[in-house]
Amino acid sequence: MIDEQIGCRSKQRLLLATGLAGLLIALPGLLAAPAAAQQTTGTPGSPSATTTIDGKYLPNPPPKFGGVIPTPALDRIAQMGLRYTQFHSTALCSPTRAALITGRNHHSVGFGVITEQSTGYPGYDSIIGPENATIGATLKLNGYATSWFGKEHNTPSYQYSLAGPFDQWPVGMGFEYFYGFMGGETNQWTPYLFRNQTQIFPWVGKPDYNLTTDMADEAIDHMNKLNAAAPDKPFFVHYVPGGTHAPHHPKKEWIEKFKGKFDLGWNEMREQIFANQKRLGVIPPNTQLTPWPNDLPKWETLDADSKKLFARQAEVYAAYVAYTDDEIGRVIQAVQDLGKLDNTLIIYIEGDNGTSAEGSTLGTPFDLAAIQGINVPVAEQLKFYDVWGSDPTTPHMSVAWSWAFDTPFKWTKQVASHFGGTRQGMAMAWPNRIKDAGGIRTQFHHMIDVVPTILEAAGIQAPLMVNGVAQRPIEGVSMAYTWDKANADAKSTRTTQYFEMFGNRAIYHDGWIAATTPPEPPWLMGTVKMPEVTNGYKWELYNIAEDYSESNDLASRVPDKLRQMQELFLVEASKYNVFPLDNSILERIMTARPSATAGRNVFTYAREMSGLPSSDAPDLLAKSYVITADVEIPQGGAEGMLVTLGGHFGGYGLYLVKGKPVFTYNLLGLARFRWESQQALSLGKHTIVFDFTYDGPGIAKGGTGVLKVDDRDVANTKIPHTIPALMTIDETFDIGVDTRSPVDDKDYQVPFRFTGKLNKLTFKLGPTQLSSDEQRTIQHARAKASD
Repeated sequence: MIDEQIGCRSKQRLLLATGLAGLLIALPGLLAAPAAAQQTTGTPGSPSATTTIDGKYLPNPPPKFGGVIPTPALDRIAQMGLRYTQFHSTALCSPTRAALITGRNHHSVGFGVITEQSTGYPGYDSIIGPENATIGATLKLNGYATSWFGKEHNTPSYQYSLAGPFDQWPVGMGFEYFYGFMGGETNQWTPYLFRNQTQIFPWVGKPDYNLTTDMADEAIDHMNKLNAAAPDKPFFVHYVPGGTHAPHHPKKEWIEKFKGKFDLGWNEMREQIFANQKRLGVIPPNTQLTPWPNDLPKWETLDADSKKLFARQAEVYAAYVAYTDDEIGRVIQAVQDLGKLDNTLIIYIEGDNGTSAEGSTLGTPFDLAAIQGINVPVAEQLKFYDVWGSDPTTPHMSVAWSWAFDTPFKWTKQVASHFGGTRQGMAMAWPNRIKDAGGIRTQFHHMIDVVPTILEAAGIQAPLMVNGVAQRPIEGVSMAYTWDKANADAKSTRTTQYFEMFGNRAIYHDGWIAATTPPEPPWLMGTVKMPEVTNGYKWELYNIAEDYSESNDLASRVPDKLRQMQELFLVEASKYNVFPLDNSILERIMTARPSATAGRNVFTYAREMSGLPSSDAPDLLAKSYVITADVEIPQGGAEGMLVTLGGHFGGYGLYLVKGKPVFTYNLLGLARFRWESQQALSLGKHTIVFDFTYDGPGIAKGGTGVLKVDDRDVANTKIPHTIPALMTIDETFDIGVDTRSPVDDKDYQVPFRFTGKLNKLTFKLGPTQLSSDEQRTIQHARAKASD
């Protein structure tokens, strides 16, 4: 325990927010309040609350950093505090969050990659062990009320179910209250949402529901209740909205605000951002705009339909950014309404990686289709123009927009070697302490530096022991030295920092950075042969003290400096569990992990149950299967769901509509295939069977489905294709009820509970009809969906 540190801590509140692709919003929201048992009021001078705001991908950059999308909440923090123009992530969401909440490098805490790509090596096992206590745990033991709102992608995917264990959930990592979604993304209209460890469905009966607003409401309500119960208790809020990770789901009124704003195109917008950055002084006057990549089209080469579609994609993205920032603004205002803003440390991070390039070069109305290599032609996408961003779509934008929003840098999310993947705008305010309001700070810092900054502000030493477990040292350094105006130009206390993701790597030291050249862009990762990871990469070298945007490669001119930096990378990588380097994408994805379904081919259920994660469902992809339901129909008939996985954007369902058995197969929202009996079931017992024969071998082949009632064929249909790799990312496996969205909303609306009696439901699966390489391809698509 760290009992010796529990005492009078200052009445401090901490709010931490990290943003979207381009905007850092609530990652871990830090709002600090003193411990109930001690009823402490905190050490004099420390903040009464801390909030970290960590958005997924807010616009890179926001207006105070030169961007073109309004973010007044971030502007507010920047105006009453400081802007940091050389602050960095790991290039990917959950590795960044692992670094943010622990104060240690992502490999040091097992998050060299996302949990869906974890392996058995210490730097990549996706387990934050008790020797690496989070800021939530440390503050909790020092009297703070700790909470986490929003995205939670640091729990291994095989631990999402009610079977636990829960030590890797927020409530097991020191956050006393959790309200958010599990996994890499979720539908904002019908989210995969939890309160602590219980799945909840607050959108039911609320047609205007959106998680972005609901999350702010919950955070505000939580803070008000804390204040009513213990007004002197410090609190820490870790606030992590889903925006602007796909799907881009703003409310309609926000989309309307941006109509026509992006008709200028991505190249001219990039020039505008670059000019704004120079005008605001957030980049040096001598900064060069990096070249536009040859494999992305320039705006003037596009036809009229393409321009119309791509402009719409950016309008909805911008609306999502602005909407998310507005809700963050309500949370910040709530702190002021409590009279606690002046003594609250707020850290607003403009993203946990660069802007996402996972929407493909065309963008998509259905992000699960793009992730699985299905490009929807422009003409087909335009059919969704009027509903883009609303609940019939799960959209993402073209890679070209992503590149443009990362101005002035090269590359995007996932590319850890370059600042387009790792450079995040960040604003920090604490009115009672930070007096250089509106100041700019250029010191080089990283996500791991947030925890020591918070601890110094709170007057808490990094613990040596937590709950009887010896702690590994904090690897970050405090940024508090930058708060005073006298230190505005002080030399950075972070002199060295490594970066690595998927084999792309870099090393920073004293104003220089050496970086490997990405062998392929992230939107093609896993589809081309990669070079030998240790010695097969080309290296670049930049003097960023004079070349802010990494535009002037000096590798051939100062080879001795490059060699020195490469050797330093080896030293740092050895120190922080980066080895073994691995760029094998597909092979790594195929690594065996704990699974509730591996090796099973028969699954039997005997009662209603809902909310099971898709990883616990029978896997029907690329194989033949038989689903058998034994039911009893009461007097007057019955209808309702027998079994379903997925919903509106992909999956299947076996159910009764007005007594008639139906099986629907939803091909990622692109097509629906339906088998239906012409007769309603009569009173008594019946056996309903859906027998599917897969036309393999190979990925996404078609097959023939036969619907049977009491051993009699009632519908027989052949389909040309099946889902390649992933039926759903945020819907669940439900029996006897449908708790999320319908697989066909023309047939029913949720919850569509079965009104008869389900005696037994059985799945019998045939063997997979995929080669080893094809299985790797499928696993790669599943992992990409969770980035």
